[in-house]
Amino acid sequence: MRILVILFTLLYCSIYSQGQNKPQYIDNFIVKENLTANGKVAIIAVDSSEIANEAINGTFKFSINGFEQTLSFHQGVGVPSHAIDGSTFAYFKHKNQNRSTGKLYFLYKKENKITPVKINGLLLLIIPAVLLLLAYALKRFLTTFIVLAVIYAYFSFSKGLSISQILESAVEVLKSFF
Repeated sequence: MRILVILFTLLYCSIYSQGQNKPQYIDNFIVKENLTANGKVAIIAVDSSEIANEAINGTFKFSINGFEQTLSFHQGVGVPSHAIDGSTFAYFKHKNQNRSTGKLYFLYKKENKITPVKINGLLLLIIPAVLLLLAYALKRFLTTFIVLAVIYAYFSFSKGLSISQILESAVEVLKSFF
């Protein structure tokens, strides 16, 4: 009889604990400088109102500029293993069972401090298009605008930004509208 009570208690505890264990998803995230200021950034799991979700623990796959990394999250914070050498563009993407989330950041590094600036991918397409349309309307400034577009492209691509990242970020922004 005693063994039967112990078995039922263990069975109840295991069923109860499995019922309490709900799957963890990262639906949204932000990128900030790591607190130790060691040249690394921290990816913080947040909810829709961008409040840190400290319940996220475990390993999750992220794609950073096309390279897949498995990040260990502790209390909602994961740190990529590679340090940032200099200012660069970085496209962070996470895909879970429901959907994928991608964000484009410019990581500005000055001395040992990294300042992540979120960039709307749609603006990277709209601004040059508007400049070229304006230049076409004002034909005498066409050469000036073409030179500015070449300089814009050089600085964008020399810091690690590619056309595929711009287009993927723009598609993510358009998906968020619908």
